[in-house]
Amino acid sequence: MKKIKKAFNVKLFYRRTALIIYDVISVIIASYLAIIIRYEFYLTMIPSAFVRPIERFMPLNILLTLVIFYFFHLYSSLWAFAGETELQNIVVACVTSTIMNGIGLQFFKVTEQAVPRTYYFLYMFLLISCVFASRFSYRFFRGLKHKQQNKNNKIGVMVIGAGEAANAIIKEIINSNFSTMVIKCIIDDDKGKWGRYIQGIKVAGGRDKIVECADVYGVDEIIVAMPSAPRTDIRKILEICKDTNCKLRSLPGMYQLVNGDVSISKLRDVEVEDLLGREPVSVDMDSILGYVQNKTVLVTGGGGSIGSELCRQIAQHKPKRLIMLDIYENSVYDVQQELKMKNPELDLVVLIASVRNTNRMNWIFSKYKPDIVYHAAAHKHVPLMEDSPTEAIKNNVFGTFKTAQAAAMSGVKRFVMISTDKAVNPTNIMGASKRICEMIIQTFNKHYDTEFVAVRFGNVLGSNGSVIPLFRKQIAEGGPVTVTHPDIIRYFMTISEAVSLVLQAGAYAKGGEIFVLDMGEPVKILTLAENLIRLSGYRPGEDIKIEFTGLRPGEKLYEELLMDEEGLRDTANAMIHIGRPIELDEQEFFTQLKELKDECMIESSDIRHLIKKIVPTYNYEAVEEKGSVR
Repeated sequence: MKKIKKAFNVKLFYRRTALIIYDVISVIIASYLAIIIRYEFYLTMIPSAFVRPIERFMPLNILLTLVIFYFFHLYSSLWAFAGETELQNIVVACVTSTIMNGIGLQFFKVTEQAVPRTYYFLYMFLLISCVFASRFSYRFFRGLKHKQQNKNNKIGVMVIGAGEAANAIIKEIINSNFSTMVIKCIIDDDKGKWGRYIQGIKVAGGRDKIVECADVYGVDEIIVAMPSAPRTDIRKILEICKDTNCKLRSLPGMYQLVNGDVSISKLRDVEVEDLLGREPVSVDMDSILGYVQNKTVLVTGGGGSIGSELCRQIAQHKPKRLIMLDIYENSVYDVQQELKMKNPELDLVVLIASVRNTNRMNWIFSKYKPDIVYHAAAHKHVPLMEDSPTEAIKNNVFGTFKTAQAAAMSGVKRFVMISTDKAVNPTNIMGASKRICEMIIQTFNKHYDTEFVAVRFGNVLGSNGSVIPLFRKQIAEGGPVTVTHPDIIRYFMTISEAVSLVLQAGAYAKGGEIFVLDMGEPVKILTLAENLIRLSGYRPGEDIKIEFTGLRPGEKLYEELLMDEEGLRDTANAMIHIGRPIELDEQEFFTQLKELKDECMIESSDIRHLIKKIVPTYNYEAVEEKGSVR
């Protein structure tokens, strides 16, 4: 075996030697100065009987002190980054040295009393002061060096919050040799902190001072360091910050403090989701775990926004097997690799298939025998489906029909279909197709043992085809940001929230329900665009223009979550409601479906009148009068 010769660090040797020499001098100074101070600097008044034991014990005292300092790591710590732990080590080491000094002087005393009792307290105080000065001077000079290096830094930062998280962030920015930030001021609503300082930075006032201080101090970036604050408070503060034209960043959450994981690297850009001001959706994880654990779960459309998040959350609930099904291999491959990495113990099956392929779907259900199915596969893009209506019906309606039929014939226990608010009083093909899917689900539930349910919700932030990714791309390109209409509004929820509620609704299912998720307050798309522009550090209408392009084919100004005739029932979760099933003539319904299918197979140029027969609330004529539908 080759011996590895450890390189001798000359620089480190000189530093430690200098510290040892300094500590020797410190012990001598503390020993003599303590007795001198005790007698108020009158040297002639100091009894020789007190000085003699101090001098005799001095060599041994020095040796013992150096050994004590060694065991308390006073020669091996990185003093440029010294903190509370190092300060504690200094104090304990010096106290220990004082105790040893007191014991030692008893053996060298000339009179009954070795030295006055006050000598020991003065010695301890002086020794701590000397050692502290030597060690923490590293930090002092390092801080001066850092300030000198960053004199020309142009990123002025305001920190909102004067708690533990803010202190950690400020400390890292001040001490970092690589940060290009300069903390200008701190904002906190606690009046008791106003005018006080954290790491030398002044707490300038409350939230009412944000805009003023951003201008006075030349702030370029605002860091919201309030991980434990309620979402509603964060939203109000962010609303004020938007008027500063500063870039906004924040800590993700309270767990950062719990884990002691607060740093610049954990900061994230403030997203438009933060401005919704809603507290995180809570779900009963035990009920979800109870019906997913040790079950074989199939997710269609597993590579899409909703389907992939369903797979992520289901994987955390210990299913017996998770089957991802999608027709697009690239997206499902990415999700597959992610799940394998995060859940190595997961029994994951990935299948490429179309829900429109009857034989393929029957074979999959026959082979894998899933217990639970989440049907998320669908064409969802409203304008594109207006241009290709037969494809929307083939995929959404008859894809759902074939998947549901295969599930029923193979004995699936529960089938949960993902629906949309656009199914209510639809003005577009996509919404109408989803309403037909709901009708299929409710009809199947009456004739099979499988519990068929649908879950209806609005837009999810950041999903494929949603406005947020489009707005971000337009802003990155310098604008303009395109909004269809100044008054258009939508319901929004994050993908993870929506999927959590879908899983919860699935746990509540008895069969035949249409679950309606509470999407909170509707949001104007124009306001969403303006907020996103401001969060990116620009001024709407000035730096980034907003253009109105007009309503797209099949689009309406607002979406509804519930049809008037459905009624509403509450569940154990206040965010989930149940719509009463609508009665329909099943024989006529299936006859109409057959006619619709035949027309789609021959690529009929207009199937909207047939859809209108099935879904009387489908209002495509009103759209045609505007000239939007070809």
